[in-house]
Amino acid sequence: MAGVLDLLVIGAGLTGLFAAYTAARAGLRVRVVARGAGSTHWHAGTIDLLGYLPNGQDAVANWAQALPELPPAHPYRLLGVDAIAQALDQFQRLVAAAGLPYVRAGGGMAFTASSPPEDRNLQENDPAEQFDDPRLGQNGALISPVGAARPVYLAPAAQQAGNLEDDRPLLIAGLDGMPDFYPALIAENLQRQGRLARSASLPLDQLTERRDRSPLHLARLLDRPAAQALLTEMVVNAAAPGERVGLPAVLGLNDHARLLEKIDRALAARDPDTAQTPDRRGACAAVFEIPTLPPSLPGLRLDTALRARLDRLGVRVEIGMEVCGFHATGRRIHWIETETGSRPLRHTARNYLLATGGILGGGIHGDRCGHVKETVFDLPLTAPQTRAQWLRPLFLDKRGHPVFRAGVSVDHRFLPLDRSGAPVYDNLWAAGAVLAHTDPIRERSREGIAISTGCAAANAVVRGQQL
Repeated sequence: MAGVLDLLVIGAGLTGLFAAYTAARAGLRVRVVARGAGSTHWHAGTIDLLGYLPNGQDAVANWAQALPELPPAHPYRLLGVDAIAQALDQFQRLVAAAGLPYVRAGGGMAFTASSPPEDRNLQENDPAEQFDDPRLGQNGALISPVGAARPVYLAPAAQQAGNLEDDRPLLIAGLDGMPDFYPALIAENLQRQGRLARSASLPLDQLTERRDRSPLHLARLLDRPAAQALLTEMVVNAAAPGERVGLPAVLGLNDHARLLEKIDRALAARDPDTAQTPDRRGACAAVFEIPTLPPSLPGLRLDTALRARLDRLGVRVEIGMEVCGFHATGRRIHWIETETGSRPLRHTARNYLLATGGILGGGIHGDRCGHVKETVFDLPLTAPQTRAQWLRPLFLDKRGHPVFRAGVSVDHRFLPLDRSGAPVYDNLWAAGAVLAHTDPIRERSREGIAISTGCAAANAVVRGQQL
């Protein structure tokens, strides 16, 4: 069986990529196949653990303390606080090693583990931390693309100075002619929340004459030193002493950290009496990014970082591979097939991990007759099979909609279960938004579930291979 894959991951979103990383780092031969790139390109780049309880209206202050209030079958309840915290610690080590550090959005912006990054060097292969920090689980509040407060647990370092626990005044600076970022709206909504905020518009035509001003184009432009110098000058001229400056998250695809540091230093040099900028970006940094409407540059950066680490581990990520069939005997899957231009392509592995997402991600399909189906293995779902029961009458119902809680039930090893509660297959795992008993968008838990369940399912595969 030399050369046979130990694990084939189906899905290339955050769940699939992090699960592949976890398994490959443990020594397994892994490959990822997916129909598309996943939702990483669409979200804000933050890691939301639990922003709202299923029936709650107020933001969750501490997800670790709120876990007992979740339903017993919720993925977080299957894992427990320690397993979730260990997965997050592993994630932070991965992205720090890839040059894209993430910090805690609450509790002083420290790292997840008990000691802050300034006190130690975060290494990808260090032993697991002991999670005895009393602030573990504390959410912070960052600024959404429309100026609302977003409950966030981990944030890219580029967004950390936008923490709304900081009472310094805010300047929301946009770029003239840039679509999908509205500084006046953001500032107005912040003012309604009692924040000191104002808006400004910077002349984009000084940076580029192109009419195509998409976030991706602007990010590539701002990777260039000349454009960085021009934008730095514009921000310094617009900002008043003591203000934090929120800019759209387009400050470079590969070099945004350098541009943020340049602007920070320029503001500190202009206002030496009020500047508090440290050697490393910290809570007193003066400039930060605000996510724009999709496509998301923070999400693209995260996807690039994850794929780069997978490439170093020898893991191939193959996009454009839509699963069209599989073969199993008894409780064991032997192979899957993906569509090609001529005939289906067969993929064989010892184990398979389903990370295709929920009904919004294409992992679950509902037809006009009211049938809801898992799209790869036709696994049993917890879903209303009458179309009239999918949605509540009110579109923005605070309880969410039943169809978005549809998913695959799993046991504590993340093996999908049949109607009787037994594993459907012995070599198939499931993780991420395809899981049942959770509404990740309503709960603001999508990325946390992706990382923690992807890690848990991959570790279960690793343990099975070691037996």
